[in-house]
Amino acid sequence: MGKDLQGKVVIVTGATSGIGRESALQFAQHGAKVVIAARRETLGQDVVESIVRQGGEAAFVLTDVTDEKSLAHLVREAVRLYGRLDCAFNNAGIAGEALKPTADHSRENWDAVLATNLTGVWLSMKYEIPAMLANGGGAIVNASSTYGLKPSTAGHVPYAVAKHGVIGLTKTAAIEYAKAGLRINAICPGWTHSEMVDPALDAFPDLLGGLIKQDVPMARVADAAEIARAVVWLCSAESSYVTGHAMCVDGGWAAR
Repeated sequence: MGKDLQGKVVIVTGATSGIGRESALQFAQHGAKVVIAARRETLGQDVVESIVRQGGEAAFVLTDVTDEKSLAHLVREAVRLYGRLDCAFNNAGIAGEALKPTADHSRENWDAVLATNLTGVWLSMKYEIPAMLANGGGAIVNASSTYGLKPSTAGHVPYAVAKHGVIGLTKTAAIEYAKAGLRINAICPGWTHSEMVDPALDAFPDLLGGLIKQDVPMARVADAAEIARAVVWLCSAESSYVTGHAMCVDGGWAAR
């Protein structure tokens, strides 16, 4: 990717662990100034310190993606700190309850998952898009999932519905802003080592191990760095003709 991200300003939500953290580190390695957006300040500052130790530039902004005022503040702070906004990875998400059929999920769980995983992505874009258009464009990557393309095999319908919604949101916005120089894509990871996935793998090794062997042709769990490389590529000039795309990084799962 060379130097095309040098000096670019990037927001990463949910950047304190897993794919978000690894993406923030990789953006910084490619020369971007990274705004770490998350609810956990101590962990967020740890990511900032890791970036600074490697010679990069970063700042933490306390952010709750379910709170519209918090997201408006995030974008204002990014622009105040660095003068512009070029890219965003809208990654913040929760798993919610799993291993339940559709009718057994609670309304509370449904509302919580959609508020973070779908409405939070839309609210992030609501404030990121005008900031990017003020610079003549930019690039947004939204976190979906292979479960945004296929039915959930792990009994968490609210998660699958939200991730399907992220793809519809991404494609619609990509068409709307394509001529304005703004590219918008989704990333669809499969099973990936993270704070969300690893505890479930430890708790249900036989069940989830069987699902992975059944679903994933490569028969393994991804490392977060493998997903992050695709995220960074989608924000780079190397993907300059890519928009409205839901990119699978899932070991071949979606091909089944």
